[in-house]
Amino acid sequence: MPSLFVIQGRDQGKRFELGQGPVSVGRDVANTIQLHDTEVSRRHAEFRSEGDAVVVVDLDSSNGTFINSQEVSSQQLRSGDRILIGKTLLIFTAIEDHQSQDLSDAIDIVTPHPAAGGSRIVKSVSQEQSSRMFTLDDPAADPWLARARSNLQVMYRTALAVSHTLDIDQLLTRIMELIFEWVEADRGVVMLVSQETGELEPAVRHYRKNESSTERIEISRTILEYVQTKNEGVLTSDARDDERWEPGGSIVRMGVREAICVPLQGRYGVVGVIYIDTYTPPGRVLHAGTADRFSEEHLKLMVAIGHQAALAVEDTSYYSAMVQAERLAAMGQTIAMLSHHIKNILQGIRGGSYLIEEGLKTDTSEVVRKGWTIVEKNQEKISNLVMDMLSFSKEREPEMVVAVLNDVVEDVVELMQSRAQDLEVVLRWEPAETIPELMFDPEALHRAILNVVTNALDASSEVEAPCVKVSTGMTADGKHTYVAVEDNGEGIAEDDIKRIFSVFESRKGARGTGLGLPVSQKIMQEHNGDIEVTSQRGAGSRFVLKMPAVLATSSGSGDTLG
Repeated sequence: MPSLFVIQGRDQGKRFELGQGPVSVGRDVANTIQLHDTEVSRRHAEFRSEGDAVVVVDLDSSNGTFINSQEVSSQQLRSGDRILIGKTLLIFTAIEDHQSQDLSDAIDIVTPHPAAGGSRIVKSVSQEQSSRMFTLDDPAADPWLARARSNLQVMYRTALAVSHTLDIDQLLTRIMELIFEWVEADRGVVMLVSQETGELEPAVRHYRKNESSTERIEISRTILEYVQTKNEGVLTSDARDDERWEPGGSIVRMGVREAICVPLQGRYGVVGVIYIDTYTPPGRVLHAGTADRFSEEHLKLMVAIGHQAALAVEDTSYYSAMVQAERLAAMGQTIAMLSHHIKNILQGIRGGSYLIEEGLKTDTSEVVRKGWTIVEKNQEKISNLVMDMLSFSKEREPEMVVAVLNDVVEDVVELMQSRAQDLEVVLRWEPAETIPELMFDPEALHRAILNVVTNALDASSEVEAPCVKVSTGMTADGKHTYVAVEDNGEGIAEDDIKRIFSVFESRKGARGTGLGLPVSQKIMQEHNGDIEVTSQRGAGSRFVLKMPAVLATSSGSGDTLG
């Protein structure tokens, strides 16, 4: 269905779907869509469905409703329209039913027959070589052509800078460097509109090399206000004689002789300005007849550069909003899943506590013991959940020490024997005898193996003659060691195997957290290893935790075997 996506404002990153009925937007909680924007009216606007179209209607709001920078009282929306309500900017997306043409039967990628000779590549050109077409080698060539090719080169290099970075500061710095290569400015600043205050804030500044980079730049508010008000670039060649500026204005007082200021005009409005100037420092006399450095051609090209930079700023802002939306969605999913598991654990603890209380009242030790067993199991569950959360959320380097793999696995098997007995599952331990001392993180590996063994016991607990076998070994080339965990449970469907390592994917219902296997895989990857899975429905599964065999040496460092 049609939707609204907030790309600017306090609700940035949120997406709202527009149903069939009227959807009201405003600051009041009674609205279908509530915006946390103090400049939005309590009932600001309404989105109405009229057939396949969506119409926005302003509800006599205090600050008005704007579509693509134009104030409207009522207007039908098209996909991509930008809607400004207060300081909140939304993008409207319509679901358009376009019949896409399937060209798979019309186009074939073929391998030529040897007898046919095939196609012959005549010439190939790299991106670097293609940029040289803008360089004019002939000094006697037409000056107009030289300027045209120079301008094309500036725009080409600007486009490359825009396409090669998502970091706004790096991009604007590079664009300012390109401008200073092309025009003889003394100072330059890029200012961006703050999403919080709506005011211009400096983002990048630049000086010519022979000027002090520590000197503070004072920018004329006269020029900035003119560009923002008129939404057009300006060039002044002599501030004192320019009728647009008052004689007492800041641009004249500060010694600015020439200036170019252009808006960063993007798809959705002005996101900032680029300002460059030449100036006369205090105490320095400007010699008569000094040639102007800026021209109308410079202004036109600066406007084009400003547009390119604005598109990049908007794209990055949109990308940031999308990332924030994904984070909010992931956070919501995480909270929902964890709340579900913690609620189940707390219910278990509450049930065990009730039995303990009843046993104490009647002085029945058997009831107390039963209640304590329940509490103890749920304490272990909450402890495992917290440990899995910490293991998965933190980036860590394994603490490599000399250890014996069989000892670590044997400890896991002994720890899980009581659980296996409760589930009436046979837990077999088959260690390899030829594994030497290796370098790995025994504590982390213990947790990875424990999670996999726990899953295997749960998976085989409901079949006849349940059995889980845990074994260790080394590959034939001796370069890797492994821990294999096999069960004869119901097995895993082929489609599910691709998802079992995703966070919060659990096939155990309330018993599972969906973190065990992702944590185990993360630990193995930290050891430059992985987990291999083979499974067959009705026949069980085999998990192999495999990692490089790093041989322990007397110096404490490790060498890979083989």
